[in-house]
Amino acid sequence: MTTPFPRRFSARTRAALAVEKLASSASRQLGRGSGEMIGGKLALRVSPGILSEVVAGQMVACVSGTNGKTTTTRLLARALGTLGPVRSNSGGANMAAGVLAALSKPPYDAAAALEVDEIWLPKVARQIQPRAVILLNISRDQLDRSNETRRIASLWRDLGAELPGATAIANADDPLVAWAAAGWSNQTWVSAGQNWTADAMVCPQCASLLHRNATGWWCGCGLARPEPLVAVTGPHELLWFGRHLTASIDLPGRVNLGNAAMAAAAAKLFGVEVEHALAAMTGLEDVQGRYQEVELGESGIRGRLLLAKNPAGWVEMMELLNTTPARPVIVDFNAQTADGRDPSWIWDVPFERLRGRQVLVTGGRKEDMSVRLAYAEIPHAVHPDAESAAATLDEKIIDVVANYTAFRDILGRVAPVRTNR
Repeated sequence: MTTPFPRRFSARTRAALAVEKLASSASRQLGRGSGEMIGGKLALRVSPGILSEVVAGQMVACVSGTNGKTTTTRLLARALGTLGPVRSNSGGANMAAGVLAALSKPPYDAAAALEVDEIWLPKVARQIQPRAVILLNISRDQLDRSNETRRIASLWRDLGAELPGATAIANADDPLVAWAAAGWSNQTWVSAGQNWTADAMVCPQCASLLHRNATGWWCGCGLARPEPLVAVTGPHELLWFGRHLTASIDLPGRVNLGNAAMAAAAAKLFGVEVEHALAAMTGLEDVQGRYQEVELGESGIRGRLLLAKNPAGWVEMMELLNTTPARPVIVDFNAQTADGRDPSWIWDVPFERLRGRQVLVTGGRKEDMSVRLAYAEIPHAVHPDAESAAATLDEKIIDVVANYTAFRDILGRVAPVRTNR
């Protein structure tokens, strides 16, 4: 059977798409995963210029940053979905191969909302020439891969000169992002918040210590927080281009309202009214398992799953934990390749904020986490896994905060709780 690839594609690109389809299908049938990475890698080898060809003339937006990429991409895809079909890699495969896997699926004339790894953003964006690029935040992540935050900011700033038609939807509260986006021709400044400031203490322009107060940040060299056109002004409130809106989505916490504001600002560039964008985002209650409630073994206890994979993510999750009663929390911590094998960043996390909660620790590096909590003077118990930890509790619902591979492993073992919401 002939695959109906558009005739406007070159013969090499049509062949590459056929290879992608065959390889990804074989990977799924063999139980080797979703097939996104292997299919995309092989297609890129067959046709190195395929990315630019499969998005030519279409509406494309990219989402990048250290934290919040997957959630913001999902929200943006919903907003753009009010205009028609959308291609998106909202499953988290965010390097070039994963981006191609999303773009290799029909309809080929659909808009695209693409999550892109912060280091891969320049390489991908140069090829696909997006109309909008959401720049969420920059902080340390995997210490053995992306620990140099100013290098990422420089890569982003230089990218702006190569995308003259693009608009940066940039978080004005993050000095690294603001400096990077200032190098672009067009910006939409959004105040999405910045709970973690330790990676942006120094001015990215002159290396002097930044000044901060309740309304912003600035440096003596002249670099300062831009005035935002969009801002999160309350738990359910947005400033939107001079007017105040009531805004409510089903994902919890101020951080997710900030993600929604960034997505809505990008969607506006494609003609989506903010009311329609926010309405489309409503009803999304979990993203790739984040915020989902699961059954933890045979104990009957439900766990709300939260992802925290670096210091900035942990601070955001602690803010979210404080929006509910101080229920027990399981900390599930690994240091595998996908997490970054250096776990020393946990010493920068203010775990002292967990005082007053019952804390249980598990995961492949539970001993490291136990030592850190001991120094924070947090009483805790260590268990082999989340299910055995939950079995020791006398609660109906608890929180489980896990980093990347620990989160993935839990999802592979447990069943989601069925709700009537």
